[in-house]
Amino acid sequence: MNYKTIAQVRDAGIARVLIVALRAHGFHPLEPRDGGLPGVPNIFGAEGVGIEVPENEMADATLLVEDLLKDMTEADPAKPPY
Repeated sequence: MNYKTIAQVRDAGIARVLIVALRAHGFHPLEPRDGGLPGVPNIFGAEGVGIEVPENEMADATLLVEDLLKDMTEADPAKPPY
């Protein structure tokens, strides 16, 4: 099965939320990969954490992630920023 990156986020916490939301909606995202060395935390590039889903889920998953990111990044004076 071929996976494609549908989003890159700099915050690992937001990436985890997106992955959980995708799974809750029936998608099959990959878990973020570790740095590859024992005892070394995840090492993310300048682009951040990639959210990857199977090619056949790409279009619908992209719509969901875009909407979730929009909701998560909109400024709401009643809530503290992420």
